[in-house]
Amino acid sequence: MVKENKLAKGQSSSGRKIEKIIKEFFASLSIDAKFDITEDDESISVSLETEDTGMIIGYHGETLESLQLVLALYLAKQTGEFKRVSIEVGDYKKNRTEWLERLALDAKERAVSQGKEVYLSDLKSWERRVVHLLLQNDKEVSSESSGEGKDRILVIKPK
Repeated sequence: MVKENKLAKGQSSSGRKIEKIIKEFFASLSIDAKFDITEDDESISVSLETEDTGMIIGYHGETLESLQLVLALYLAKQTGEFKRVSIEVGDYKKNRTEWLERLALDAKERAVSQGKEVYLSDLKSWERRVVHLLLQNDKEVSSESSGEGKDRILVIKPK
């Protein structure tokens, strides 16, 4: 059973509707959790507090990624508007983001010092996005994604 849900202050009636939908979603999966929701024009962030952290994250975050997609599609169906959904549980994304930032800066350093492209593979789409956003205004390197599906890689190129 989902309990003690907290919506960001000043949420609209659509925010309350989203809260209700998310509560029903987790309850239907028998996930016992407290959650906070923040929403902007493009995305919905859900911060979960639960004993089921490992089950929700899954192997290398694959279950978490799937839950985010299913919840985003479910919310779109219920509200008529698609928004990206990000679920934070057990500080998984926070820790992973910190690791990605270190990886990106290390890859940048290698690209600049060696004067050649550095390839980062096996990153999920949200992870590539973190790296792209970190390097988007960098004066020494640029980043781009290449390939399709599971073979998609991130390339960091010296300028």
